[in-house]
Amino acid sequence: MAAPGLRDIPLLPGSPRRLSSRTVVRGGQGPKQYLRVPSPQAAGQRASASLHSSQASRRECSRDSSVINNYLDANEPQSEARLSRMHFHDNQRKVDYVLAYHYRKRGAHHGHGSPGHSLAVISNGETGKERHAGGPGDIELGPLDALEEERREQRDEFEHNLMAAGLELEKDLESKSQGSVFVRIHAPWQVLAREAEFLKIKVPTKKMYEIKAGGSIAKKFSAVLQTLSSPLQPRVPDHSNNRMKNLSYPFSREKMYLYNIQEKDTFFDNATRSRIVHEILKRTACSRANNTMGINSLIANNIYEAAYPLHDGEYDSPGDDMNDRKLLYQEWARYGVFYKFQPIDLIRKYFGEKIGLYFAWLGLYTSFLIPSSVIGVIVFLYGCATIEEDIPSKEMCDHQNAFTMCPLCDKSCDYWNLSSACGTARASHLFDNPATVFFSIFMALWATMFLENWKRLQMRLGYFWDLTGIEEEEEHSRPEYETKVREKLLKESGKSEVQKLDGNSPEDDEDDEDKLTWKDRFPGYLMNFASILFMIALTFSIVFGVIVYRITTAAALSLSKTTRSNVRATVTATAVIINLVVILILDEIYGAVAKWLTKIEVPKTEQTFEERLILKAFLLKFVNAYSPIFYVAFFKGRFVGRPGSYVYVFDGYRMEECAPGGCLMELCIQLSIIMLGKQLIQNNIFEIGVPKLKKLFRKLKDENEPGESGPDHSKRPEQWDLDYSLEPYTGLTPEYMEMIIQFGFVTLFVASFPLAPVFALLNNVIEVRLDAKKFVTELRRPDAVRTKDIGIWFDILSGIGKFSVIINAFVIAVTSDFIPRLVYQYSYSHNGTLHGFVNHTLSFFNVSQLKEGTQPENSQFDQEVQFCRFKDYREPPWAPNPYEFSKQYWSVLSARLAFVIIFQNLVMFLSVLVDWMIPDIPTDISDQIKKEKSLLVDFFLKEEHEKVKLADEPTQRSQGGGDRSRRSRAASSAPSGRSQPGSIASSGSQHTNV
Repeated sequence: MAAPGLRDIPLLPGSPRRLSSRTVVRGGQGPKQYLRVPSPQAAGQRASASLHSSQASRRECSRDSSVINNYLDANEPQSEARLSRMHFHDNQRKVDYVLAYHYRKRGAHHGHGSPGHSLAVISNGETGKERHAGGPGDIELGPLDALEEERREQRDEFEHNLMAAGLELEKDLESKSQGSVFVRIHAPWQVLAREAEFLKIKVPTKKMYEIKAGGSIAKKFSAVLQTLSSPLQPRVPDHSNNRMKNLSYPFSREKMYLYNIQEKDTFFDNATRSRIVHEILKRTACSRANNTMGINSLIANNIYEAAYPLHDGEYDSPGDDMNDRKLLYQEWARYGVFYKFQPIDLIRKYFGEKIGLYFAWLGLYTSFLIPSSVIGVIVFLYGCATIEEDIPSKEMCDHQNAFTMCPLCDKSCDYWNLSSACGTARASHLFDNPATVFFSIFMALWATMFLENWKRLQMRLGYFWDLTGIEEEEEHSRPEYETKVREKLLKESGKSEVQKLDGNSPEDDEDDEDKLTWKDRFPGYLMNFASILFMIALTFSIVFGVIVYRITTAAALSLSKTTRSNVRATVTATAVIINLVVILILDEIYGAVAKWLTKIEVPKTEQTFEERLILKAFLLKFVNAYSPIFYVAFFKGRFVGRPGSYVYVFDGYRMEECAPGGCLMELCIQLSIIMLGKQLIQNNIFEIGVPKLKKLFRKLKDENEPGESGPDHSKRPEQWDLDYSLEPYTGLTPEYMEMIIQFGFVTLFVASFPLAPVFALLNNVIEVRLDAKKFVTELRRPDAVRTKDIGIWFDILSGIGKFSVIINAFVIAVTSDFIPRLVYQYSYSHNGTLHGFVNHTLSFFNVSQLKEGTQPENSQFDQEVQFCRFKDYREPPWAPNPYEFSKQYWSVLSARLAFVIIFQNLVMFLSVLVDWMIPDIPTDISDQIKKEKSLLVDFFLKEEHEKVKLADEPTQRSQGGGDRSRRSRAASSAPSGRSQPGSIASSGSQHTNV
């Protein structure tokens, strides 16, 4: 018998964590443990009100489908055919959420078949038969058995608390020695209505209104565009009609007459139902698990393995039956429909607003890459078309000029002719030409226009998705934060404070003593600061290690005559590949490190945790991806020294120099290989290969799991079984991070690689379908999350856009030869052309002044060399100050700095001008929002008036009936010369006059 104190379980739907910790207790003597359950009368009183409509059907189902008090024996045949795998076994209640856990029965050597009728509490308050405590079937518990029993009791209490909150549960019998059990959760209408009102979920009302487009020209233009783009439109229902829209209003149980509720089971869609259940799961407590709050804490403590909403059936099922998942697969998640627009409204309906906004952003970004790709190709073709007209490259390739260059290394390297670098000079012109300057300005304005258009699209989607005016949802504290607070109180005040905390949730406690101060977080902040500095230093060290590899490899290859001619190409290619491999490896390491560092900070809410994680991961991955590129762009060849006074890294190893045509060509090679390599390898290996290997490993593990085999494997698997085998959803951070790094490649160094937008566009066309296929076919269905924007990612994009202006200004001014050519053409050229530019950039050096031991050994040069040339602006040996920086050097340096200032301010001004010209909120949307508010007020007043009229009608009828009875009695005693109809008419006319 249950103890009397267990009969009164308080039903507090809004605050289920206050459920008494005595709800589920242990009993028995000694090491034996048994489970006691609440009184059936108390449980029945709490839940019967919401279940009268389906009581009979469930009792019938209990008899026909082997439902043992809502526990289903999977080994017994079912007489009633299953109509849907998305419902309970009564074929009526929809499965809104699933909890999964793995069990291991105590005394598994005894266990086969059904475990009897233990723990028989169900959502309608009925109980089954309990084994008598200490009966012959009870087994003493070992250490592992005790842990499993503890977890079972915590699950039992948590499920009791869920039922106290109004949810209905169903799960199978634990009929094997070990295996997986799925707890199916259904939210009845009363719970959905209560939580929808609590969460202020906007739902459509009865009132619909027409969305009026702009003027006649805008209508005609929109109609023409719609006709032309019809082959590109996905064949899906139009969930947000462009002409008609329902007025939306936050759900309220007191204003049910406002909503068009035709059928309660379908009024809330599946995503909204699962979102409501997830909110209940997040705030339901379990006192046995240290009073932990929510399902996430229980999953972290291995009480449950997973919690997820169900997909809407299979995506590849045969037949004509259609669901949203199958429709998304056919019209969105296949590579064969890459040319079609995305069904953004259906994506939002199925996955929620947060994921819908990600794919809308990705689609807009991809479409904006089209014009930038076209301009980039034009710039590249311009370089190809003018390569024969480029005077500096023609001078370099002219063998008659015979510029004798100084040796590239000590001893083993010989003098060489500049004409041997003809190919590098001609290739550099493809990317180092005047058109790249204008392309850099265009891309800076392009980034601004993209961000402005995204703000407009975000507002438009927010209007159609009813996100305008939504309040930030109150977030619950993270389990780690609660644990830290509890440990703090235990340390400061002893167990009494912990017991006090058990009665009050940490997030509801407004006492500052129970919150973590900066002193509590200081060790975490210190560890973060030191670790991030260490990781950045590690990245720089690896870049320096690759530099040392380039220098030593170049020196080693220069010793052999066979490899001497291809030294530069070999060293550049191998170094870039090493950089790529290191970047890919460190990307994964830094992602894990950033997550660990964020955890030790102990952020209070999930949103704070996510923002801090994004900032750390972006900082580390940004430094990791761009450090080699920054080195080539701004540092390589700047600290070489000059002949006779070179800078050495180690004894005998000189700092590396740029190629004769400049470092821009090498920067282009570095950028293209890293960008393409990251995209190809991450897409093909990390995003396709790794999930498939995980799925295969999970499948093999399930097949080899002892105790899993049984007759149920021959049956058609349920939807919760199929979804359980999928990969869990881990958030959008990896997808966003990949695109943000790519956005940096497209904008930061676009002056050196105009084809970057083309490769980004080709990648994104595949990326959209790859991500779509992953979400539809390979991941469990994510919880629907409502959000108004993309959050901190927009700030990062805006920062990259502004930073790209500065970077491109320095690339053009410092890395390319654009400024030296301008200075020579307008200050030093005799005829205003670039004839003589190459000779102007080369300084003289007297070879007799080379240090002892650095002269070329066994020189094979055709003629005796007295002076060699090197690329720099220095005084000749015969000048009063030999080898000092010349006046040309200072002229070029001042021109470079002036260009950076002018370019930066000009582009910033144009960006601000574009930002000012393009309003953040489209005019038609702002007008519609004002109109909707006015219509909502009118509709609300009208419905209230109708409600008052309906309420007054019975009163008027009752009063009218009393008047008529009094008039009939008066007429019977009136004189016969007075007619009754006349009296009635007279009375009626008086009422009208009044």
